[in-house]
Amino acid sequence: MSTALPEGAVGPGGLVPGDTPGTRAPHVLGTPTFVTLTEDVAAVNERKTRIRWILTFAAAVSVLLILAGSLTKLVYSGVGIWGLDNTVFWAWDITGFVFWIGIGHAGTLISAILYLFRQKWRTAINRAAEAMTIFAVMAAGIYPAFHVGRVWFLYWVFPVPNQMSIWPNFKSPLLWDVFAVSTYATVSILFWFVGLVPDLATLRDRAKSKLAYTLYGIFSLGWRGSHRNWLTYERAYMIFAGISTPLVLSVHTVVSMDFATSVIPGWHTTIFPPYFVAGAIFSGFAMVITLMVIARKVLDLEHIITMRHLENMCKIILATGSIVGYAYAIEFFVAWYSGNQYEQDMFFKVRASGPYAWAYWTMVSCNVIIPQLFWWKKARTNIPMMFVLSIIVNIGMWFERFVIIVTSLHRDYIPSSWTYFTPTVWDISLFLGTFGLFTTMFLLFCRFLPVIALSEVKAILPAADPHPAHGPGHDGHGHDDHGHDDHHPADHASTKVTSTDDEAALVSKPKKKKKKKEVQGNG
Repeated sequence: MSTALPEGAVGPGGLVPGDTPGTRAPHVLGTPTFVTLTEDVAAVNERKTRIRWILTFAAAVSVLLILAGSLTKLVYSGVGIWGLDNTVFWAWDITGFVFWIGIGHAGTLISAILYLFRQKWRTAINRAAEAMTIFAVMAAGIYPAFHVGRVWFLYWVFPVPNQMSIWPNFKSPLLWDVFAVSTYATVSILFWFVGLVPDLATLRDRAKSKLAYTLYGIFSLGWRGSHRNWLTYERAYMIFAGISTPLVLSVHTVVSMDFATSVIPGWHTTIFPPYFVAGAIFSGFAMVITLMVIARKVLDLEHIITMRHLENMCKIILATGSIVGYAYAIEFFVAWYSGNQYEQDMFFKVRASGPYAWAYWTMVSCNVIIPQLFWWKKARTNIPMMFVLSIIVNIGMWFERFVIIVTSLHRDYIPSSWTYFTPTVWDISLFLGTFGLFTTMFLLFCRFLPVIALSEVKAILPAADPHPAHGPGHDGHGHDDHGHDDHHPADHASTKVTSTDDEAALVSKPKKKKKKKEVQGNG
């Protein structure tokens, strides 16, 4: 049973925790112990399946079937069922690919970069964000695989011997994509799985059925919580964090080079790599907020995924959104400063005031103007508002990719080739179906795997601190406002942690004071 206090509870002096000058809101609300934290998180997987999960899962699978039908039609009839033509040869397919790759970036940033910077607030959301990364890459991988038309010849893009005796063009950024995305997916899966191992052992030890015990036992890799287990785990987690960190920057940089290495006006620019990376983090954190706002309420985890986590993510959205807005402005400046008539026409006559001006200004409104509301704390702490804004951000980021791809292609150097792209029902159904895949996988993850990284959240609880703080002016983690340890040996008991991986408890044993022997002497 949870020991959490209701969110927004008023503390001494009428102040909400975290609003007191010199203090921060706690990472976990209430006064949880190792045992109650385990009970709260494991209950999500152990309780009987709720009817609302079944209904939501059924709806997600229904949308997933739309994806299956769209792909079947695509393989049977070819890419001609899309709205493509000789001028606009990329449209919703590559737009969807770049959109989903961007969604996955927040998970890697939260799990890897924030871990290396020792940001404790990441612990409650990193597991779900990492899972989101994997599912987003799965959705993204559908597009490059099927947009080639003859998907059964996809192995030609890999450098493997084939009957044609032809190797792929290693100078093409499209091949760089193959290596970048496949590496990103592999490392993300391994990183996610390594973090799961201790918590899978927890569910194994708590399993009530033989099937659950067997499956959790297989995937927990014989974890026993020994000192050697923890040393190996920490070392492996650190290595994967180090490997994943450059991938946050490299993957979307490589994706941006699909466009930046061409000579098409609107694409041929060096600002694309940092611009794409910032946009990916921007959209990724928006999707994390969208999912976490729902998950924390439905799964009864509001005391673990707190307002502090949501507000921090809103701040990151504000920062990266401002970077994206700066990139939009720089594109116009560079087009004007270059003196290149084609570049100037692309930005000033096509995007800002041409036939796709509605898409461009939708993008600017959703990505630059509306996120500025997060400058106000009331917006960052209002859950309905942040939920709506997070959806608006991802709508804007989809329009950004659409504007970059379609507006740069629909008017080339020959006016007789100018066209206007209109999606078909198959463009729309395929993109809609990828949301069905993403949602289905996320629901299965929430139902059968621990949503919260138990071992990491336990490590930041006050109970895990051997030198707890005393008195006002502390952040609850054994340090005063000036960062100095504030402990007195006489005030503390020697603490022994006896723990299996599922239920850790603190057993305090007071120090026995040695009696001083009276020494009698002559002097």
